[in-house]
Amino acid sequence: MNWKRKENKRLIQAILALENKNEAEYFLRDLMTEKEIIEFAKRLQTAEMLTQKISYTIIKRKTGLSSTTIARVAKWLNGKGGGYRAIIKKLQHSDSI
Repeated sequence: MNWKRKENKRLIQAILALENKNEAEYFLRDLMTEKEIIEFAKRLQTAEMLTQKISYTIIKRKTGLSSTTIARVAKWLNGKGGGYRAIIKKLQHSDSI
């Protein structure tokens, strides 16, 4: 992924500019289809379940995602980027407040 491309940088700026839940909902609704939003929500759910050591079989049954997608999420979750790990940590912190 080339994050230096002008349009990719602009997308990141737009996400960082969101100030509240309503803005996030409206932006995501306008940016993606309902199916895409559901897919991305399931991927985040999968990453959270993987951090809880839940098996692929149970994740597949609960999310409907393919084993290939679950494995891809696991690869990114355990990879060097740390995007899933960072957001899960933030979500867990906000859940505990």
